[in-house]
Amino acid sequence: MIEYELDNSLAKLRSKKKLSQQDLARAIGVSRKTISTVETARFTPSVVIALKLAAYFELAVEDIFFLEPLE
Repeated sequence: MIEYELDNSLAKLRSKKKLSQQDLARAIGVSRKTISTVETARFTPSVVIALKLAAYFELAVEDIFFLEPLE
């Protein structure tokens, strides 16, 4: 069975909009540390946070978060 890890394009999306981690955190109602740990994949966001991020960027959750196979 193939194992996967969760990855995301959050940092790229944030950079495109010229947002700081603090700006994004404030916009969706979480801490800057939450954004940082999600971006670096040290924290798997809740469904609520993932949906808030998707709504903010006007994207589907799958456009932000995806599974990468482990080698």
